[in-house]
Amino acid sequence: MTRPFIRLAALAAGLTVAASGCALDSASDSSDVVNVVVGYQSKTINTVTAGTLLRAQGYLERRLGDIGERTGTEYRVTWQDYDTGAPITAQMVAEKIDIGSMGDYPMLINGSKTQANERARTEIVSVTGYNPRGALNMVVVKPDSPAQTLTDLKGQKVSASVGSAGHGMLVQALSRAGVDPTTGVEVLNQQPQVGASALESGQVQALSQFVAWPGLLVFQDKAKLLYDGAELDYPTLHGVVVRRAYAAEHPEVLDAFLQAQLDATEFLNDQPLEAARIVAEASGLPQEVVYLYNGPGGTSFDTTLKPSLIKALEGDVPYLKSIDDFADLDVAGFVEDAPLRAAFDERGLDYDEAVAATANPSLIKGTDPVCNTAVTDPAQAGELWLDGADATQPAATPGCLLKAVREATAHGTTIRAAYVPDTEFGTRWFADKAIWVKDGQDYRPFATPGGAQRFIVAHPGSAAVDYEQALAGAA
Repeated sequence: MTRPFIRLAALAAGLTVAASGCALDSASDSSDVVNVVVGYQSKTINTVTAGTLLRAQGYLERRLGDIGERTGTEYRVTWQDYDTGAPITAQMVAEKIDIGSMGDYPMLINGSKTQANERARTEIVSVTGYNPRGALNMVVVKPDSPAQTLTDLKGQKVSASVGSAGHGMLVQALSRAGVDPTTGVEVLNQQPQVGASALESGQVQALSQFVAWPGLLVFQDKAKLLYDGAELDYPTLHGVVVRRAYAAEHPEVLDAFLQAQLDATEFLNDQPLEAARIVAEASGLPQEVVYLYNGPGGTSFDTTLKPSLIKALEGDVPYLKSIDDFADLDVAGFVEDAPLRAAFDERGLDYDEAVAATANPSLIKGTDPVCNTAVTDPAQAGELWLDGADATQPAATPGCLLKAVREATAHGTTIRAAYVPDTEFGTRWFADKAIWVKDGQDYRPFATPGGAQRFIVAHPGSAAVDYEQALAGAA
């Protein structure tokens, strides 16, 4: 169900960014100036199309500048960068932030905490990125940890940001594994970077977080992956919330923001490697880590509010009620797709068709130059990124990727990164960090030890091998 929304003419381009990390009233300085305060998380890279990439490309400023040229109104955009969604919500409650992006659990908390005040009350207006199985959240342990499954964490300390998607995944995963999430482990409520330091120093034995923290720590050889949220087979997403009062007062700003988000989404899906470079420079994250998630076959960057994602949000509510005094929230009423539908209409796009689409908008394509075959199966396709190359090289299968790595190494070429899909869940992962299993003449990658073990049990004769053995044996 949607409420009436003012349809605007198509918008286009130019303005100056006012960057700040402090709170700023969104009220206009004068009748001719409109402040737009955007809260985002530069290191939560599944929000980049409404945050880091959007800001770096200047899409919002250009579209608001076009409006200003027609109307004489000046728009001043302020970007506020945070580590998690909680401080963005606090600023929206205080009416200091107008538009914010965050993960699924934080969005629900946002809706619950803002609904008592009509000026602060928010609604979800778009999705930034999602994973249909939940692979955006993971649990990592130290490289030398003996843990093989979540049950091995019983009685130990786990760092998580309570109320975040990473914590929600941990609670659900422990419960499914038969471990009481309240008494079976000790959860330390920490910001991601604090938890990362705690894991490295040994103050905690595991870290449960949202992207990009698990991939970053594994890439830096500071952790190894223990549990992939995809094992829950439950959608997780990030999206955009807006204060309803602000949207009602400045519908042209919300429309410009959604149009700008569509600009950023199209750019990322069309030019993922360049988008990863831009996000890496702006966020300080390694480009290889950004590309792990933002590259083809990683996060699905799709703005539409799909019924499956709304249903998943409704299913998240019991978790929030279990950890806090979570005020009842009408999730269906919290989601408003009319502004995004209007933005699609302005671009001549079919919103309903986009909602119904379930395939990742960005997939690995092309011809594998090593196996000399077309890439046709996304569940098998990988990518090789050679040092100094301005494009990646597709691999049709994990075996073809191993051959490509071996050949490049034999010629003295440095491998910047190699990506493969997990055999069990399809999660995009680093080839050299995967657990490889030899199955007959084939080599199959797994992101977690648990996944590899399940395959070995189900396939007698298969056996785990290390990465070097897989490279040497690939036919």
